[in-house]
Amino acid sequence: MTATASIWTISHGELLLRLVLAVFMGGAVGIEREWHNHAAGFRTHILVCLGSTTIMLLSIYGFSQFANEPNVRLDPARLAAQVISGIGFIGAGAILRNGSVISGLTTAASIWVVAGIGLCVGAGFLYAAFFSTTLLLISLLVLNKWEKHVMRNRRNHEMTIKTLDNPSALGQIATALSEEGIQIVNVKMIRKGASTDSGEASTMQLQFVLHVQSPVKLMEAMERIHTLDFVVWTESGGKSLDITHQGVRQVH
Repeated sequence: MTATASIWTISHGELLLRLVLAVFMGGAVGIEREWHNHAAGFRTHILVCLGSTTIMLLSIYGFSQFANEPNVRLDPARLAAQVISGIGFIGAGAILRNGSVISGLTTAASIWVVAGIGLCVGAGFLYAAFFSTTLLLISLLVLNKWEKHVMRNRRNHEMTIKTLDNPSALGQIATALSEEGIQIVNVKMIRKGASTDSGEASTMQLQFVLHVQSPVKLMEAMERIHTLDFVVWTESGGKSLDITHQGVRQVH
Protein backbone atom coordinates (compact mmCIF):
# COMPACT_ATOMS: atom_id res chain seq x y z
CA MET A 1 0.00 0.00 0.00
CA THR A 2 1.40 3.37 -1.01
CA ALA A 3 1.58 6.42 1.22
CA THR A 4 -1.07 8.11 -0.92
CA ALA A 5 -3.49 5.24 -0.49
CA SER A 6 -2.88 4.96 3.26
CA ILE A 7 -4.49 8.32 3.98
CA TRP A 8 -7.72 6.98 2.50
CA THR A 9 -7.86 3.95 4.82
CA ILE A 10 -8.91 3.52 8.46
CA SER A 11 -8.63 0.63 10.89
CA HIS A 12 -11.72 -1.11 12.21
CA GLY A 13 -10.91 0.01 15.74
CA GLU A 14 -10.63 3.67 14.76
CA LEU A 15 -13.83 3.47 12.76
CA LEU A 16 -15.73 1.96 15.69
CA LEU A 17 -14.32 4.57 18.06
CA ARG A 18 -15.58 7.44 15.91
CA LEU A 19 -19.05 5.92 15.64
CA VAL A 20 -19.25 5.43 19.41
CA LEU A 21 -18.08 9.00 20.02
CA ALA A 22 -20.80 10.22 17.67
CA VAL A 23 -23.42 8.37 19.72
CA PHE A 24 -22.16 9.87 22.99
CA MET A 25 -21.84 13.43 21.68
CA GLY A 26 -25.21 13.42 19.96
CA GLY A 27 -26.79 11.74 22.98
CA ALA A 28 -25.37 14.34 25.37
CA VAL A 29 -27.17 17.10 23.49
CA GLY A 30 -30.27 14.96 22.98
CA ILE A 31 -30.65 14.32 26.71
CA GLU A 32 -30.95 18.06 27.35
CA ARG A 33 -33.57 18.44 24.61
CA GLU A 34 -35.47 15.35 25.82
CA TRP A 35 -35.38 16.59 29.43
CA HIS A 36 -37.12 19.80 28.37
CA ASN A 37 -39.74 17.89 26.32
CA HIS A 38 -38.75 19.15 22.90
CA ALA A 39 -39.91 17.46 19.70
CA ALA A 40 -36.43 16.31 18.69
CA GLY A 41 -34.90 14.61 21.70
CA PHE A 42 -32.44 11.91 22.73
CA ARG A 43 -32.73 9.42 19.88
CA THR A 44 -33.13 12.04 17.17
CA HIS A 45 -29.89 13.79 18.07
CA ILE A 46 -28.05 10.46 18.31
CA LEU A 47 -29.27 9.44 14.87
CA VAL A 48 -28.38 12.80 13.31
CA CYS A 49 -24.86 12.75 14.75
CA LEU A 50 -24.33 9.06 13.95
CA GLY A 51 -25.65 9.49 10.42
CA SER A 52 -23.41 12.49 9.77
CA THR A 53 -20.39 10.60 11.06
CA THR A 54 -21.20 7.59 8.91
CA ILE A 55 -21.56 9.70 5.78
CA MET A 56 -18.29 11.50 6.51
CA LEU A 57 -16.52 8.16 7.02
CA LEU A 58 -17.99 6.91 3.76
CA SER A 59 -16.96 10.08 1.94
CA ILE A 60 -13.34 9.83 3.12
CA TYR A 61 -12.68 6.10 3.33
CA GLY A 62 -15.48 4.40 1.40
CA PHE A 63 -13.81 4.71 -1.98
CA SER A 64 -10.21 4.00 -1.00
CA GLN A 65 -9.96 1.17 -3.52
CA PHE A 66 -10.05 3.78 -6.28
CA ALA A 67 -7.41 6.06 -4.71
CA ASN A 68 -4.61 4.94 -7.06
CA GLU A 69 -6.66 5.05 -10.24
CA PRO A 70 -5.14 7.65 -12.61
CA ASN A 71 -8.48 9.19 -13.62
CA VAL A 72 -10.03 9.30 -10.13
CA ARG A 73 -9.88 12.28 -7.83
CA LEU A 74 -11.43 11.79 -4.41
CA ASP A 75 -13.39 14.67 -2.88
CA PRO A 76 -14.19 13.93 0.80
CA ALA A 77 -16.21 17.15 1.18
CA ARG A 78 -18.81 16.33 -1.45
CA LEU A 79 -21.05 14.06 0.63
CA ALA A 80 -20.51 16.25 3.70
CA ALA A 81 -21.93 19.22 1.81
CA GLN A 82 -25.12 17.28 1.15
CA VAL A 83 -25.49 16.59 4.87
CA ILE A 84 -25.40 20.30 5.67
CA SER A 85 -28.12 21.10 3.15
CA GLY A 86 -30.21 17.99 3.78
CA ILE A 87 -30.33 18.40 7.56
CA GLY A 88 -32.49 21.48 7.02
CA PHE A 89 -35.49 19.25 6.27
CA ILE A 90 -35.26 17.64 9.70
CA GLY A 91 -34.70 20.99 11.39
CA ALA A 92 -37.75 22.46 9.66
CA GLY A 93 -39.89 19.70 11.14
CA ALA A 94 -38.94 20.82 14.65
CA ILE A 95 -40.17 24.39 14.08
CA LEU A 96 -43.79 25.07 15.05
CA ARG A 97 -45.77 28.26 14.48
CA ASN A 98 -48.91 29.28 16.35
CA GLY A 99 -49.98 32.75 15.27
CA SER A 100 -47.05 35.05 15.90
CA VAL A 101 -45.44 32.58 18.33
CA ILE A 102 -42.69 30.46 16.79
CA SER A 103 -41.15 27.61 18.78
CA GLY A 104 -38.55 24.96 18.06
CA LEU A 105 -35.90 27.25 16.60
CA THR A 106 -33.33 26.29 19.25
CA THR A 107 -34.01 22.58 18.72
CA ALA A 108 -33.68 23.01 14.95
CA ALA A 109 -30.38 24.82 15.45
CA SER A 110 -29.13 22.12 17.83
CA ILE A 111 -29.90 19.46 15.19
CA TRP A 112 -27.88 21.43 12.64
CA VAL A 113 -24.93 21.82 15.03
CA VAL A 114 -25.06 18.13 15.98
CA ALA A 115 -24.85 17.25 12.29
CA GLY A 116 -21.71 19.38 12.08
CA ILE A 117 -20.30 17.63 15.14
CA GLY A 118 -20.92 14.30 13.47
CA LEU A 119 -19.02 15.42 10.39
CA CYS A 120 -16.09 16.47 12.59
CA VAL A 121 -16.06 13.09 14.32
CA GLY A 122 -16.18 11.26 11.01
CA ALA A 123 -13.28 13.32 9.68
CA GLY A 124 -11.20 12.63 12.79
CA PHE A 125 -11.37 16.28 13.85
CA LEU A 126 -12.08 15.15 17.41
CA TYR A 127 -10.94 18.23 19.30
CA ALA A 128 -13.32 20.41 17.31
CA ALA A 129 -16.13 17.92 17.90
CA PHE A 130 -15.48 17.78 21.65
CA PHE A 131 -15.26 21.56 22.09
CA SER A 132 -18.32 22.12 19.91
CA THR A 133 -20.32 19.66 22.00
CA THR A 134 -19.18 21.34 25.21
CA LEU A 135 -20.04 24.82 23.96
CA LEU A 136 -23.39 23.62 22.65
CA LEU A 137 -24.30 22.15 26.05
CA ILE A 138 -23.20 25.37 27.77
CA SER A 139 -25.41 27.33 25.38
CA LEU A 140 -28.44 25.12 25.99
CA LEU A 141 -28.06 24.73 29.76
CA VAL A 142 -26.25 27.77 31.16
CA LEU A 143 -27.09 30.50 28.66
CA ASN A 144 -30.72 29.37 28.62
CA LYS A 145 -31.05 30.14 32.33
CA TRP A 146 -29.15 33.40 31.95
CA GLU A 147 -31.41 34.46 29.08
CA LYS A 148 -34.55 33.73 31.11
CA HIS A 149 -33.13 35.67 34.06
CA VAL A 150 -32.20 38.72 31.99
CA MET A 151 -35.22 38.72 29.69
CA ARG A 152 -37.87 37.52 32.15
CA ASN A 153 -39.60 40.91 32.21
CA ARG A 154 -39.65 41.35 28.43
CA ARG A 155 -42.67 39.73 26.80
CA ASN A 156 -44.23 39.89 23.36
CA HIS A 157 -47.84 40.98 23.49
CA GLU A 158 -50.42 41.29 20.71
CA MET A 159 -52.93 44.13 20.67
CA THR A 160 -55.45 45.15 18.01
CA ILE A 161 -57.01 48.62 17.92
CA LYS A 162 -59.86 49.70 15.65
CA THR A 163 -60.04 53.42 14.98
CA LEU A 164 -61.80 55.87 12.74
CA ASP A 165 -59.71 56.67 9.67
CA ASN A 166 -57.62 59.42 11.20
CA PRO A 167 -54.20 60.38 9.75
CA SER A 168 -52.78 61.01 13.22
CA ALA A 169 -54.17 57.84 14.83
CA LEU A 170 -51.05 55.72 14.54
CA GLY A 171 -48.78 58.51 15.74
CA GLN A 172 -50.89 59.28 18.82
CA ILE A 173 -51.21 55.61 19.77
CA ALA A 174 -47.46 55.07 19.29
CA THR A 175 -46.78 58.07 21.53
CA ALA A 176 -49.05 56.70 24.26
CA LEU A 177 -47.26 53.34 24.14
CA SER A 178 -43.72 54.74 24.08
CA GLU A 179 -44.39 57.10 26.99
CA GLU A 180 -45.32 54.05 29.07
CA GLY A 181 -42.06 52.32 28.11
CA ILE A 182 -43.69 49.89 25.66
CA GLN A 183 -41.71 49.13 22.50
CA ILE A 184 -43.50 48.51 19.20
CA VAL A 185 -41.96 45.47 17.50
CA ASN A 186 -44.30 45.35 14.53
CA VAL A 187 -47.49 47.03 13.36
CA LYS A 188 -49.88 46.15 10.55
CA MET A 189 -52.55 48.56 9.28
CA ILE A 190 -55.76 47.42 7.56
CA ARG A 191 -58.04 50.11 6.13
CA LYS A 192 -61.76 49.60 5.56
CA GLY A 193 -63.67 52.07 3.42
CA ALA A 194 -66.94 53.72 4.36
CA SER A 195 -70.15 51.73 3.83
CA THR A 196 -73.09 53.57 2.26
CA ASP A 197 -75.50 50.74 3.14
CA SER A 198 -74.81 50.67 6.88
CA GLY A 199 -73.71 54.26 7.16
CA GLU A 200 -70.42 53.26 8.79
CA ALA A 201 -67.48 55.62 8.46
CA SER A 202 -64.15 54.41 7.10
CA THR A 203 -62.01 52.74 9.76
CA MET A 204 -58.52 51.41 10.37
CA GLN A 205 -57.50 48.27 12.22
CA LEU A 206 -54.03 48.47 13.77
CA GLN A 207 -52.43 45.17 14.77
CA PHE A 208 -49.49 45.65 17.14
CA VAL A 209 -46.79 43.29 18.41
CA LEU A 210 -45.34 44.90 21.54
CA HIS A 211 -42.46 44.38 23.94
CA VAL A 212 -44.09 44.76 27.35
CA GLN A 213 -41.98 44.91 30.50
CA SER A 214 -44.87 45.30 32.92
CA PRO A 215 -48.59 44.42 32.61
CA VAL A 216 -49.32 47.51 34.70
CA LYS A 217 -47.67 49.73 32.09
CA LEU A 218 -49.75 48.05 29.38
CA MET A 219 -52.98 48.76 31.26
CA GLU A 220 -51.98 52.38 31.80
CA ALA A 221 -51.21 52.73 28.09
CA MET A 222 -54.58 51.19 27.16
CA GLU A 223 -56.38 53.60 29.48
CA ARG A 224 -54.69 56.49 27.68
CA ILE A 225 -55.57 55.01 24.30
CA HIS A 226 -59.22 54.62 25.34
CA THR A 227 -59.46 58.39 25.90
CA LEU A 228 -58.64 59.12 22.25
CA ASP A 229 -61.77 60.20 20.36
CA PHE A 230 -61.06 58.18 17.22
CA VAL A 231 -60.64 54.80 18.99
CA VAL A 232 -63.60 52.43 18.42
CA TRP A 233 -62.44 49.32 20.26
CA THR A 234 -59.31 47.52 21.39
CA GLU A 235 -58.47 43.86 21.77
CA SER A 236 -55.71 42.65 24.05
CA GLY A 237 -55.14 39.11 25.33
CA GLY A 238 -58.30 37.82 23.63
CA LYS A 239 -60.60 40.37 25.33
CA SER A 240 -62.32 43.05 23.29
CA LEU A 241 -63.20 46.45 24.72
CA ASP A 242 -65.82 48.66 23.08
CA ILE A 243 -65.31 52.42 23.44
CA THR A 244 -68.51 54.41 24.02
CA HIS A 245 -69.23 57.94 25.15
CA GLN A 246 -70.15 56.52 28.55
CA GLY A 247 -66.79 54.81 28.92
CA VAL A 248 -65.36 51.38 28.27
CA ARG A 249 -67.37 48.20 28.28
CA GLN A 250 -66.17 44.63 27.75
CA VAL A 251 -67.65 42.90 24.72
CA HIS A 252 -66.13 39.42 25.15
